[in-house]
Amino acid sequence: MVFQMRAATRLLASRSTFALKFVHSAKAPSKDVFTPLDSFPRRHNGSGDQAIGEMLKTVGVKSIDDLIAKTVPSSIRTGKALALDNGFPERELLKRLKDIASKNKVYRSYIGMGYTDTVVPNNPGWYTQYTPYQAEIAQGRLESLLNYQTMIANASLLDEGTAAGEAMKKTFFVDENCHPQTIEVMKTRAEGFGINTFDFEAAKNEYPANDGIVIDYKEFTDRIHGLGGQVVCATDLLALTMLKPPGEFGADIVLGNSQRFGVPLGYGGPHAAFFACTKDNARRMPGRIVGVSKDAAGKKALRLALQTREQHIRREKATSNICTAQALLANMAAMYAVYHGPEGVKQIAQRIHNFTSILSAGNETFFDTLTIKVNGGSEGVIKKALDNGINLRRIDEATTVTRKDLEDLLTVFSADGPVPDVAVLAAEAGVSEGKPAQNFPSSLARTSKYLEHDIFNKYHSETDMLRYIHHLQSKDLSLTHSMIPLGSCTMKLNATTEMIPVTWPEFGSIHPFAPADQVEGYKIMLDELAEDLAVVTGFDEVSLQPNSGAQGEYAGLRTIKAYHESRGEGQRDVCLIPISAHGTNPASAAMAGMKVVIVNCKPNGNLDLDDLKAKAEKHKEKLAAVMVTYPSTFGVFEDGIKDLCEIIHTNGGQVYMDGANMNAQIGICSPGDIGADVCHLNLHKTFCIPHGGGGPGMGPIGVKSHLAPFLPGHPLVKTGGDKAIGPISAAPFGSSSILPISWAYVKLMGAKGITEATHQAILNANYMRSRLENHYKVLYTNENGMCAHEFILDIRPFGETAGIEAIDVAKRLQDYGFHSPTMSWPVANTLMIEPTESESKAELDRFCDAMISIREEIRAVEEGKQPKVDNVLKNSPHPLDRLMANEWTHPYSREQAAYPKAWLKERKFWPTVSRIDDAYGDRNLICSCPPVSDYE
Repeated sequence: MVFQMRAATRLLASRSTFALKFVHSAKAPSKDVFTPLDSFPRRHNGSGDQAIGEMLKTVGVKSIDDLIAKTVPSSIRTGKALALDNGFPERELLKRLKDIASKNKVYRSYIGMGYTDTVVPNNPGWYTQYTPYQAEIAQGRLESLLNYQTMIANASLLDEGTAAGEAMKKTFFVDENCHPQTIEVMKTRAEGFGINTFDFEAAKNEYPANDGIVIDYKEFTDRIHGLGGQVVCATDLLALTMLKPPGEFGADIVLGNSQRFGVPLGYGGPHAAFFACTKDNARRMPGRIVGVSKDAAGKKALRLALQTREQHIRREKATSNICTAQALLANMAAMYAVYHGPEGVKQIAQRIHNFTSILSAGNETFFDTLTIKVNGGSEGVIKKALDNGINLRRIDEATTVTRKDLEDLLTVFSADGPVPDVAVLAAEAGVSEGKPAQNFPSSLARTSKYLEHDIFNKYHSETDMLRYIHHLQSKDLSLTHSMIPLGSCTMKLNATTEMIPVTWPEFGSIHPFAPADQVEGYKIMLDELAEDLAVVTGFDEVSLQPNSGAQGEYAGLRTIKAYHESRGEGQRDVCLIPISAHGTNPASAAMAGMKVVIVNCKPNGNLDLDDLKAKAEKHKEKLAAVMVTYPSTFGVFEDGIKDLCEIIHTNGGQVYMDGANMNAQIGICSPGDIGADVCHLNLHKTFCIPHGGGGPGMGPIGVKSHLAPFLPGHPLVKTGGDKAIGPISAAPFGSSSILPISWAYVKLMGAKGITEATHQAILNANYMRSRLENHYKVLYTNENGMCAHEFILDIRPFGETAGIEAIDVAKRLQDYGFHSPTMSWPVANTLMIEPTESESKAELDRFCDAMISIREEIRAVEEGKQPKVDNVLKNSPHPLDRLMANEWTHPYSREQAAYPKAWLKERKFWPTVSRIDDAYGDRNLICSCPPVSDYE
């Protein structure tokens, strides 16, 4: 039997109250005496009837129906209600989900394969932030991510399987003793890139291995290097506190899963992967890298470095499409290391190894996993383990277990005979009285130090730890402070009721490979969510496996490719992509083995259908798909979307719709009805999973029935269709433990509420457009002057008139307490604004007032009242240390810098550093924690 010891270690940290929940609403009272007062849509949608009426008047429309008629083409409006449940009251919803969760059996899982159990708290000040692209108001989470990076490598990837895929080269050898789910994900990835993989020991290995053994790879590594190759090693962080790190025996790339550092099992995710490499590979490393730069005052400051969203720069030439990663989970793992420190994690590792040693008869080299030969077969042992609430893993005639309650396991393995005394076994193993065991060669014992930075050696009491966490949290602007109006990123309310179930052990403490009869609650919840998403999108089947939006793109394109191959049309490999598309689109197409052909847009932003038709006909023998975002990336419902679908289908291709903008479609139209064949959904956008400072996310795909047989499968849990492509993520249902959030959102809103949310998202955007269009040029609208759920402000004219760029407006917004809209995308030197439905009219007005005030500050430069170089925009943001400096030489007052609007004197978020020098940071990359003295 194989078996891995379990350390149930709790990370002590700050617990913040999620929110106050009021039973009564200030909005319009119910018209039905029997309607519950805790109706969720009235809390989720930001504005009540009176405010909606005022906004409609500002936009210049008579009603919501009039607004939608002037915004969405009649040819695609469904005109029928969604076939969803009525919205549940919040208390009833939680009761129903608790009933579903109770059908899960929370056994002690000693299955291993890279997944172990832990316990952690939660905190909304961390999970409602956006990715730290505006570094001056994100120094807290950047510091935490830098802690993670110092501990490991980069600032997180999606999971171990996809991290291994990121490491693959043209010819790649894979050790058969790697985790099976990792091997299968790598095979899937290899097919798209045309990489040759071989299932025997070679350049990719696991340390410790899947069956628990610990091998010295030094000679093997030297041999591979002698042949000009590189060595990739997957490993276990906790094991490396005792084992020689792979870099010391010559590995070029080291990767793995940080789940063991304080992140729940969660039925497979979300968990932050890590990816470390030699200096020669550093600038090709995928994912986000946090670097140390300096601000305008010369003070050290943190930022994301090296254009780490490479897919937006290199597009179809990118080798990775990773966008959303697992920042929130990386922060959890980092805090685990900060709290326990080098001695604490070593003690945990040693205790686990000691426990394993007590049961290790016949096993020579291991860290925490044993392969045990069971006389007479393993069935009896498996059954007895289940009777005791324990899961074991069978490997042919062996079994794997994960970390341990010794007495119960001894009972399981003792058949009907006497149960050995743990103390006696401990003495025999030489680990009684706390003596350390070492069941691996001395040459593999770790002698080098780790976690030496001061940050890992000072916060070891709960009081110190909670103060450190709160200190970092206070540096970051999140949805707890103000709206985050990012175009295409849909930052909306992450309600308490939606978040609570994530903390339940029935969802958080389940191993991804637990037996099917232990996850019946998960199955009910997942099936209902998939059914609801199919209704919302107009598709026939939904796969919940992709664990990010970019992974959804990749899964959808691989599904399309498999469909063509099944029809004997494997030559179809051309993917048409508009020039305005998200950068992940061409990167995903390239990863799926497709050739990208760019389609032009017209000057008004609409897709050039003539160019599309010409290119579709030119490539009709090889046309695989088109990737299109709807509403368009420019924030407009184009009238030609059905024509696009017909053109592609006529020429033998499939229509892939990017679901980034689904927040404008739900209840009004749907990808399936429009004519798309596949669409991914960003659950971390439209369906309320919080961004977590850069992830987690989920990117399920919906497909029409002809593509359903090809949905992603999994080697260990049945998923997908009869002709399933290989797995896209390591876990069968991606980041399963956050799916209750989206399930709850749909159930709480119901058909009416979720449609009203779409209406209000479109109204909010058009209201802001109406308020701002007299001050800034709005780039794209439809023939009625309407935008969809987002719009673009053109900042380019101010470059000539005042020397002001989009970045100056973005940084000045920080002084007003706001995060910038999406900057310089999809059009350079512009701002794309999306307010979402959960923001109130009052908050929209506050942001509009800030933008109008900034326009007046620009005008002061245009009119010569302020210089083009030393003005309030060029010097923004203004942190306290600069405002309190003894000397003030600027031609504007300190008060204008800090308090440009009166309401800021009562409610002010302070950036903690001045504007950061990005160019300096890229030229002088420092990507691990500098000495603490450097910050003094």
